[in-house]
Amino acid sequence: MTTSNEAPRLYPALRYKNAAKMIDWLGEAFGFSVRARYGEGDVVHHAELVFGSSMIMLGSARDDDYGKMVGEPGSGGGKSIYVAVDDADAAYAKAKKAGATIIQELTNRDYGSREFICRDPEGSVWSFGTYWPKAGDKG
Repeated sequence: MTTSNEAPRLYPALRYKNAAKMIDWLGEAFGFSVRARYGEGDVVHHAELVFGSSMIMLGSARDDDYGKMVGEPGSGGGKSIYVAVDDADAAYAKAKKAGATIIQELTNRDYGSREFICRDPEGSVWSFGTYWPKAGDKG
C-alpha cells in the first residue's frame, strides 16, 4: 500500500471565521508558509499551508454544504480530516461496508479529484479523495 518515503496522505482541514487573517497568523505564530490560496478578497475558498513536509488545508467558514457538515469554528466544529487515496471508489465501498455514514456521495470535482465525505461512528467528519497535494510541489 504505502512506502515510508511517500508524501503524507492525511490533511487536517479547518474552517475559520476570518481565514485570511488566520493564514497570516499561522505563518507568524507557527511558521506555516502558503502553498496555495484560492478565493476573492477576504474570502478564502481553499488554502494549503505547509510546515516542513506536512500540510493543512483551510478556508473561510461558509454556510455551504461542507460548512453544514463540519459545523461552526469555535464550537468544536469547523474541523475534518482529508485523506488522499488512490481509489476513491474502493475507499467508499470499504467505509460504507464498515458503517460510515455517507454525508456526501462520490463525486468528481472540477479540480480533477474523485471524492466522498462521511462521518465516523462518533460523528467526526472525514473526506476521501484522489486529490493528493504535496508540500514540495507548487500549488
